[in-house]
Amino acid sequence: MKYLVTALSLFALPALANVPITGTVEAKCVIQTTKDGVYGNPIASKLSTTPADGGVLPVIRFDVSLADSYTANITHPTSFSTSPTLNDTVAWTGSTSVTQTSVAGMSGYEAAKVVVENTTIFDLTLAGSTWFSTASSATYGSSKPFVGGVYTALVQASCIAK
Repeated sequence: MKYLVTALSLFALPALANVPITGTVEAKCVIQTTKDGVYGNPIASKLSTTPADGGVLPVIRFDVSLADSYTANITHPTSFSTSPTLNDTVAWTGSTSVTQTSVAGMSGYEAAKVVVENTTIFDLTLAGSTWFSTASSATYGSSKPFVGGVYTALVQASCIAK
């Protein structure tokens, strides 16, 4: 019997349990839209967010509570998300700039920004709030007038952990 119990114990299956571990991470970088952009139509073939062209620059605020841990990546549009049907090409230009900061040292973000294609990258080295505005301009075809209708384009903003 002693040998039978020993032999059977070699084939016994262990008890297993899966014990979950959960945690909640609160964002240390928050992105808020401060002002929606509006395209002005200064000439028939151009849409522009520049105030001189009758537009309104969109403004995005980044709130960072952990210094030197994030980059702000802001991408100006290269296409419309919604528009009437267009039969010709649209040429896009744009730029993003620092427009306001909560900490004086953040003013250096503008000089240190890096532009890669249509994305502007800002190294968020200080805790606090920074406001960015994005200019966007679209020119239709070879000076063709835009078709009547509603045009929408999106600025993409993301906070990337370093």
